[in-house]
Amino acid sequence: MTTPPFGPLAARLTVPSGPLFFPVTAYGPDGALDLDTYRTHVRRGVEAGAAAVFACCGTGEFHALAPEEFEACVAAAVEAAEGRVPVIAGAGYGTALAVQYARAAERAGADGLLAMPPYLVVAGQEGLLRHYTQLAEATSLSVIVYQRDNAVFTPETVVALARHPKVLGLKDGLGDLDLMQRIVSAVRAEVPEADFLYFNGLPTAELTGLAYRGIGITLYSSAVFCFAPDIAQAFHKALNTGDDATVNKLLDGFYRPLVELRNQGKGYAVSLVKAGVRLRGLDVGEVRPPLQEPTGEHIKQLTELIERGQALLEGAGE
Repeated sequence: MTTPPFGPLAARLTVPSGPLFFPVTAYGPDGALDLDTYRTHVRRGVEAGAAAVFACCGTGEFHALAPEEFEACVAAAVEAAEGRVPVIAGAGYGTALAVQYARAAERAGADGLLAMPPYLVVAGQEGLLRHYTQLAEATSLSVIVYQRDNAVFTPETVVALARHPKVLGLKDGLGDLDLMQRIVSAVRAEVPEADFLYFNGLPTAELTGLAYRGIGITLYSSAVFCFAPDIAQAFHKALNTGDDATVNKLLDGFYRPLVELRNQGKGYAVSLVKAGVRLRGLDVGEVRPPLQEPTGEHIKQLTELIERGQALLEGAGE
């Protein structure tokens, strides 16, 4: 592999030292930010082996944060990470607001940006390209573009993005492997000089890890890492060393049942993760509206699943 042209951030993300950590955002009993608990959450994740911290993104309730809260959280994540791993911050909404969030992230010391889909509107490819180009040019930070919902790209658009010196890669939250294979092939053929990065960004990305690995995509976000870093690390190691027996053991006994539980409630991709963090002893508070908390029965099932997942680690990889 050639040296990435984007500088140290790309180089650091390319090394698969651990899962990508998307911390939840901590709130106190009054619903206000609890930055001390948030720093503890981020610090524990870094110490558990996260390859990078993605602050104030989907799992971190980007949608629920006021601009000043966003900047404070990103700064707290940077402080807690202490330069040990890169910190990437979310940026989204329309172009004007996304630029403001990007600049706030830069002021807070972030190393890069995860560009969330534009707010609400369904835009054509030319409009999407203009949006992400303007966002990339608004700061000195490199940008990872997040494909999902109303931001779905043709291979030609991703080729154009890959040619931009500030666009680092593409995170896929859509799950169309046919499209992703065509994107990977087109960028490889049309922009061979770019070490463009790809990320599996589906909720509970481990479930599709084998499929994405099949098209050369091994970087992924791990919500499980927030509340069960030991399970997430064991899976990450197995996936990246070809230990498919352990991968399938964890898929069958933990990740598939977790996804089935996650699918029982709207917004559980965030609120169930936050409940898991609380179950492991760190009171990060509840989710903010319009999300809602899991039911008591579902939290009980999550408790049992975590215990089962940890039991599966005994003898894993031997």
